[in-house]
Amino acid sequence: MLELKDVHGGYGKITILNGVSFRIPRGTITTIIGPNGAGKSTVFKAIFGLLDISSGQVLLEGRDVTRRTPRQMLAEGVSYVPQGRNIVPQLSVYHNLELGGITAPDQAMVRSRIETVMDQFPMLRAFRNRKAIELSGGQQKQLEVARALLLDPKLILIDEPSIGLSPNLVQEVFTTLGRMRDRGVTILMVEQNAKAALAMSDYGLVLELGQTRMHDAAAKLLADPRVGQLFLGGHVDMAPAAHTG
Repeated sequence: MLELKDVHGGYGKITILNGVSFRIPRGTITTIIGPNGAGKSTVFKAIFGLLDISSGQVLLEGRDVTRRTPRQMLAEGVSYVPQGRNIVPQLSVYHNLELGGITAPDQAMVRSRIETVMDQFPMLRAFRNRKAIELSGGQQKQLEVARALLLDPKLILIDEPSIGLSPNLVQEVFTTLGRMRDRGVTILMVEQNAKAALAMSDYGLVLELGQTRMHDAAAKLLADPRVGQLFLGGHVDMAPAAHTG
């Protein structure tokens, strides 16, 4: 579904990614973990065309999409939900959803997709005329995810979906992502609550210093003592490795 081959890149003269390689299959959830500054969110920007890639390739379903623009990546079926709140607080739930499809040439299709995503997220239908600022944190995150689904994406990149949420709301968001996977959407996620994210993921990817260190089934990473050390703020004492999953 998605493959990165030895991707290097950064901002101007500052290099952040120093050789990221991995492959994720269709219809799965993969969580990227690693210490602060590892390049986790930067990987998303490289995929979505928001980062200068100096070398390497980004492949989507076998096609080279390296250095495509965000608009082109949307057309390729990739949606990106950045970290933090990315809604318009004073607009209604429905109007926020409309914004998610603003780039689509067929607005009739967008209106149809809005009805579809409201079926998938009944809370949004119930609150369709409510201002987004009046929703709880978990409801706002559901609105962001639903908006990302408007263009019927093949792949969703979601950065820190649980940030600022209570444990109950975190579980609610994870359940939503699991339902999306079950419908065939591929999800690549960065998540601060690494253990909980790996527990509901199919695969995990460890980054350190902008390089791929480990890539395996999520359950295997959870059981690996080196990953436990990483959770405690240490470093993974091993050479860079290509993906094994």
